[in-house]
Amino acid sequence: MQADFRTVAWPVVLLLSLGGCATSPAEPGNAAAGLIGNWRLLAAETLRDNGEITTVWMGEKPVGLITYQPTGLMSVQIMRDPRPAFASGSRASATPEELKRAFFGYYAYWGKYAVHSADSSVSHQLAASLYPEEVGIVYKRFFKFEGERLVLTTAPINYEGRQIVNRLTWERMLP
Repeated sequence: MQADFRTVAWPVVLLLSLGGCATSPAEPGNAAAGLIGNWRLLAAETLRDNGEITTVWMGEKPVGLITYQPTGLMSVQIMRDPRPAFASGSRASATPEELKRAFFGYYAYWGKYAVHSADSSVSHQLAASLYPEEVGIVYKRFFKFEGERLVLTTAPINYEGRQIVNRLTWERMLP
């Protein structure tokens, strides 16, 4: 099931035609300025079309950090709850199944970002990723601010004949 979520549900590959509405990440007074900084992950959820909310992808209380720099660079790291461990205590002697669980229990990428004010979205252009097939692609996330929280969502996704939306809720970290 985890492989399905990695390739289909989250993160979702939404190739964008990037035009028109992008703003410079460093421009003060725009939505991009609100993104700048470090954000701690509070929740990684999948919203199903029947109203159900699940945390299948990364567990109940995953740990994560997303950073938006004024230079236009961003990075994200997310670790599953609970983090898969190696019975031997070391990856050098881990079983293939333990290595697979560890791989799917962590997610990270970095690249450039652009904010699109017209639809309150941000695009992440991946320069590097834990998953090699993601290098060079662009993810689109819709954002909204709720006080010191940032909520990023995907567009609706067709998954196993149903509509889902993935939602990550972040809390601003103090410098």
